[in-house]
Amino acid sequence: MSTLASTAGDVLDYALAAFFVASGLGLAYMLVRLGGTFGRLSSFIQGTERELLPVIEKAGGTIDLVNKELDKLDVVTDSAVSMAESADTAVRAVSTAITTPVKKVTGLAAAVSHGVSAFRARHDFGDAVTVAKAAGARREAELDEELRTAGKSSAEDTIGQPPSI
Repeated sequence: MSTLASTAGDVLDYALAAFFVASGLGLAYMLVRLGGTFGRLSSFIQGTERELLPVIEKAGGTIDLVNKELDKLDVVTDSAVSMAESADTAVRAVSTAITTPVKKVTGLAAAVSHGVSAFRARHDFGDAVTVAKAAGARREAELDEELRTAGKSSAEDTIGQPPSI
């Protein structure tokens, strides 16, 4: 067969063969380039492992140390809370120990004052005793209410409200 006497089918066969050879060469070139990319990616991942793994281990150790210190701080805060509760109990006990006698003395003073005044006015000892007891109880109740409201206002001052002037 001569070159000039080829048929259309022969030309198509040659064109198809040339296309397959060109496609194969293009695919081979792309696969070689892709292999190089994968090689560089593998090298990058290995380098990252070498560099990053010690950093992660150090960070884990640091986190462990921080957790230990936080545990110690937890013990300290628990101790501080316990001390604050103990101080609160002591202050309440001292406050009760001081306010009870003060209430009794002010009640007694009011009772004596009102009792003497009632005895002078009416010259009746039984009536004077009754007036004295009522005045003493009233004064103790008033003082108790004054102390209670003073305690509430000082607690509000410590919460963040400005003190009343």
